[in-house]
Amino acid sequence: MKPASDRASTVTKTSGHLGFGLGLRIPHYPHLFEHWPEVDFFEIISENFMDASGIPAYNLHRIAERYPLVLHGVCLSLGSADPLDFDYLRRLKALARRVKAPWFSDHLCWTRFGGHHYHDLYPLPYSEKTAAYVADRARVAQDFLELPLGIENLSAVAEATKGTMPEWEFYRKVVEKADCRMILDVNNIYVSSRNHGFDPHTYLRGLDLSRVIQMHLAGHSDMGAYVLDTHDHPVRDEVWELYKEAYAGCGGAPTLVEWDDEIPPFEVVHAEVLKAKRLVEGMKVGRR
Repeated sequence: MKPASDRASTVTKTSGHLGFGLGLRIPHYPHLFEHWPEVDFFEIISENFMDASGIPAYNLHRIAERYPLVLHGVCLSLGSADPLDFDYLRRLKALARRVKAPWFSDHLCWTRFGGHHYHDLYPLPYSEKTAAYVADRARVAQDFLELPLGIENLSAVAEATKGTMPEWEFYRKVVEKADCRMILDVNNIYVSSRNHGFDPHTYLRGLDLSRVIQMHLAGHSDMGAYVLDTHDHPVRDEVWELYKEAYAGCGGAPTLVEWDDEIPPFEVVHAEVLKAKRLVEGMKVGRR
């Protein structure tokens, strides 16, 4: 099993080369297989491919031969009261090895209780006790997979009760205690700041941005009284501005655009990726 220092070295060597990518989505397969466009990397939803065989496995293999792939999951359930699912982790580890993923990621949340998956990402109470509990589980998962783990911040309309600290302090404590990395979703910061009335710039300043292994961008739906993280729009201007601050703060990190509903043609999503690249091209950013 690799010690933490070796994992950190692997991340440093790999992440600096990944650049700007997008989520791999099946509606884009025809375009990919015909044109093999210039894309720095793709992110796959882990659960969609863990048990893939036949044509889905073949298509993933074709893509993995040409592009770097990173894993992003939704079922690790780091905050669940249920024990960690080691059958799930074994299948995830096998997938990571098949596609040679440099890291894997999941969310700062719970998704499972009593052996049942609820297919949503539920927030946690932001407390010292919860941070220690989640960090212990994150450390076990990271050691089991022998890969760096990135934990993503949530977007949420509602907050859990009995919290004793702001979200950014909780997030920082979890990744520090677990000695893992962050998947910093800039859109999620903005969405939650609107829903819960905090300053998104204060959120960024409250984090150790040197732990960011990758950033996410996506579109959201502004409902007036609240905001939903719908992933079905282009990235909004206020999120682009926050992204530039985050990108500079973390010394530059691989950036990914997510678009998961009302998925447009590949060129539309790719244009968002290229916009991210243009926005930061003129910035003087020292890589960490």
